[in-house]
Amino acid sequence: MKYDESNPFARILRGELPCIKVAETDATLAFMDLMPQSDGHVLVVPKEAAAEIFELSDAATVACMRMTQKIAVALRAALQPDGMFIGQFNGAAAGQTVAHVHFHVIPRWEGQALRMHAREMAPQATLEALAQRIRAQLGDEPARRL
Repeated sequence: MKYDESNPFARILRGELPCIKVAETDATLAFMDLMPQSDGHVLVVPKEAAAEIFELSDAATVACMRMTQKIAVALRAALQPDGMFIGQFNGAAAGQTVAHVHFHVIPRWEGQALRMHAREMAPQATLEALAQRIRAQLGDEPARRL
């Protein structure tokens, strides 16, 4: 998969598209998935331009994993799910739909099926309320700078 500078995550990072930020560092951004598979679904992206993990620098990879873990810990505290799915896809054949490296952090509850990926937009008010609960566990509003 070739990197496309006009992909939605690159546009979010440049401030051309809005997002509901959860946390940010110099190297990463965590924000609510607009079409969540489960309540609390957060995406973690590197600020480095890379379509797949194979192209990502070591420093950006480490930064993404640190942010992914911090988000998972905050999500667990905020929403108390029964489990947590953390996933990352590389290439269309693997299910990657946006040509920018990203990590999915998805809370899971027993007996609750995941919604279809990238199918239905969640209400902005719902996403913001969930983001506030997650941010509160990170200890800062509106988007914690880690």
